Parts: sequence; structure tokens; C-alpha cells
Amino acid sequence: MNILLDLKHLKHISLPARLIICKCLLIVIGLIVLRAIISPFLAISLSEKSFYESPTLDLFPGVRKGKFVEVPQIIWGLNNQKIAFARACLTARFLNRSLLMPSLSASLFYKEVDLLQPIAFDKVFDLNKFNAHCHGFVRVARYSEVSNRTEPFKLQKGSGRRWTVERDLDQLQQSRLGEADGFEVIHVTGKHPFLWPDHWPVKDYARIFDCLAVAPEIETEVVRVVSKIKDAGKKARHDAAISHNKKRIDSLTNLPVQYIAVHMRIEKDWMIHCKKWEQRSNLKEICSSKGEIIHKVSQITDLRRPLVVYLAVADSLLEDDSVTSGWRVGMVAYEKKKLGVTDIYDRQPYLIKSAIDFEVCARADVFVGNSFSTFSNLVVLSRTERLYKLGKASSCGEDVGLSSYAYNVIGDDGGPQKWMTDMLDTSLQRISYGTNNISCH
Repeated sequence: MNILLDLKHLKHISLPARLIICKCLLIVIGLIVLRAIISPFLAISLSEKSFYESPTLDLFPGVRKGKFVEVPQIIWGLNNQKIAFARACLTARFLNRSLLMPSLSASLFYKEVDLLQPIAFDKVFDLNKFNAHCHGFVRVARYSEVSNRTEPFKLQKGSGRRWTVERDLDQLQQSRLGEADGFEVIHVTGKHPFLWPDHWPVKDYARIFDCLAVAPEIETEVVRVVSKIKDAGKKARHDAAISHNKKRIDSLTNLPVQYIAVHMRIEKDWMIHCKKWEQRSNLKEICSSKGEIIHKVSQITDLRRPLVVYLAVADSLLEDDSVTSGWRVGMVAYEKKKLGVTDIYDRQPYLIKSAIDFEVCARADVFVGNSFSTFSNLVVLSRTERLYKLGKASSCGEDVGLSSYAYNVIGDDGGPQKWMTDMLDTSLQRISYGTNNISCH
């Protein structure tokens, strides 16, 4: 039927009816004009559409603010805790929920759980920066956001060989769509997150680690340590050039001060552990002696000498304090005591000490570590992520900056193997437990 009626037919219609028809025609014409005016602004992407159609207009699109996941206290070493935290975040993301701010462990105990010293996440990492950097991807919420109107849903993580990755993923899918989704809080019980089956690719973990910035108080201490290292580097330059003319000294002074950080795993507990590991796995590229590490590091030619070599090592677990001796000419080794920063570390619990050392290593011009160490693996992952942001997907055969090496793996040139994280890996298995299958891309 033609909407615009012929005017000659209107005379056979009563006056009230004609008024109603005219009003309807004006409304239709108005809607057509309005659509023509605003249609350009309706051309939004599907992701934007879903955001604006959200009934709560969440500030974090894709992450519901009124639904939460709670996990057990996160334990073990710093980098095991970081992996556990990231896995908990990704689980909460899968369930379209915020992760309630977890409790970390300030002390290092593997079996005596009752001796663990809990420490709030925001005492180690900056919560506001984390949520800002991971905006729209994952979110950590404070407990004050929970209304406490209902008891949480208890989600028991399975264990044993029968609890496969497939069964675990099926449990998460049911929790996302089933009865559990009606609860405000899903409380995960059982294993702590580091031991949960892994469903997420390396690039997702890397994105979360990249959002982690240490708390301001810890950042202050990191800056102090790095400043001490660079002061030592300036002194090494001056001492090396003192026998030359002033022009030589001035030319060196104007160059930026660089340093190598070495994660030196030679502590007695590590050496016992890695020897057993080599026997069980029939691998010969896990352990390295002090002499082997010095020899490998001396073959690195990325930086101008003289330079400082910062040794990230658990001083209290060393059998002797000779780690700074025996280095090649032009490489001046420092550990915490020689650098004069023991006061910074001694007043901190284990977790904070590790966080400071991690940042010092991650910010070094060159990093050298052990590919079977979780600490070294996460430092290299951090540096690889930064290289990817600079458009560098490979460090083979060229100096792209932020170079990393594994001293326990022999490279093609006989020196330490250049090392970048495989960002296309589908799980964090090799980073969590180590591998000698590494490369420069």
C-alpha cells in the first residue's frame, strides 16, 4: 500500500481521522530525516557496539565489574607467583569476571605452608597502573567491590592424572555458562594457580606481565641500585683511561653508561638440584660452573669495554664470596655487597628482593641467564616483548639492543646462545619449566 495517500481520497475521511493520518505521515517523514542525519555515527565496530549495548556500561569492556573470581594465596618464588597471577587473570577473563586482588607470599617456603608470610598484591605491584595498562583485557578488583549478598560458588580444581587439560577447560566452560555464572563470586579451591592446567598462549601471558609495574616504593629502590651500577661503570671507565690523555677520558665520559646483568645460578641448592635434573632428563646443558659462566659472558661483544657486570645471585646461598673475581680484563663484576646496596636488600622480605633484582636485570643493556630458570625466562620474555613493540622479531646476526643470552646453551659461534622468547608458543610450559631449545627469534 502506498504510504502517501492521494489527497482526493482525504475528503471522504472524517476530520479527526484526517488529523491522525497527517500526524502519522509527519512522524514517518521525521524518522526518515533523522536516520539520514545520524546514520554516519552508527557505523561502529562490533566490539564498540557490544560495549555500548552493555546494560552496565562497564568501564572495562569485556570484563564484568559485578562478577568476581577468587583464588587461593599465591606461593613459591617471585616468578612462579607472577605466572600463577597471570593464569588466574586469564581464567577470570575466560569467565568474563574481574579477579579479586590476590594475596602473594613474601617468604619462600615450599612445604611449610603455615610459615608463608602473606603480602597484598598492591604492596608489590601498582594496582592502578596494572588496571590502566590492561584496560579491556583483564581487571583486578578490590574486595570492597563485593556486595557480600550471597555465598560464593565453590569451584574445586581437580588433581591427578585423570584431571586432564580437556576436563579442566570443560569445567571452566560450564562455570561460564551454567549455575556458577549466577553467583557474584566464584571461589576456586584446591591447587594454587601455578599448578592449574594451562590453556593460554605466551602472547596473552606477555601482555599481562607487561602490565605489571612494581609499587612506587620498590621502583625507588630499583632506581637506586641501577644508579649505583652506572656510577660503578663511570668509575671503571675513568680507571681504565687514567693512563691515557685527558681527551681519551673526555670521549669516554660522554658515552652512555651501559651494563650487563648476569643471573648467576651457582648457589649450592641450585647446583644440587640441577645435577639431579641433568641425570633424570639426560641433558647436559642445565648446570654451569662459575668458570664456565665467566668464559661464556666474556665472549659477548655487544658493549664497549670497560663495563660493569652486575651479578644477580642469592648471596646467602653461595658457598664462597669469590664470584666477583676471575673476570676478564675490561669486565668489572659487582654483586650486592661490593656495590654497596646490601642495606637496600637486607631490610626487604624475599619477594621484594627478587622483584628488585628482576627489574635491574630486565633493564640491563645485555642480560645473560640460564634457560632452565623461571627467573631468567621471564626476564627474557619481558625484553622480547619490548623488542616486539619496537618492531624487532629477531636478534639474529645483528645488534638490535636489549640482547639476551643463555650461558648454559652453546650458540653457533661457540659462545652463549642468543635468546628471544618464542611469542607464538601456545602455552607457557617451556618458560615455566625450562628448555635448551631456544633461539634468537
